[in-house]
Amino acid sequence: MMFKGSDSQGNLNGFLDAGSHMTGELSFEDTFRIEGRFTGTIVSDGELQIGDNGDIDGEIKVCRVVVSGTVRGSLSASESVEITATGKVLADVYTPSLTIDDGAFFEGRCSMDRQDDQKKDADRKKVAQMPFTKRMK
Repeated sequence: MMFKGSDSQGNLNGFLDAGSHMTGELSFEDTFRIEGRFTGTIVSDGELQIGDNGDIDGEIKVCRVVVSGTVRGSLSASESVEITATGKVLADVYTPSLTIDDGAFFEGRCSMDRQDDQKKDADRKKVAQMPFTKRMK
């Protein structure tokens, strides 16, 4: 199943529909979509999809997240965060890749730790220090 703004095609493991409210801890595999209200902690190695009616207040730690609704609290994604035009994020965001569509709302701090970029920079320095003849091989 595809979700607006998402280019992944994971299996949808669960769905919290509009008009529903859940409080507590949520964990899932692959993909979970929220159109209702959730308060608490969400932890997964999969993708979280927050629909236009989705409203989350709490701590999120996932691999990828697409926000078209509202998120308050803390948002951490090991791969990417996308805030669509209807998305509203009032949270501190920790991710290596952040996309904010025109019309989206973001208020908070963002930390983009790119460990792969640090490794690439170190590799570039090593190559730059090599004698020119070795770099040409």
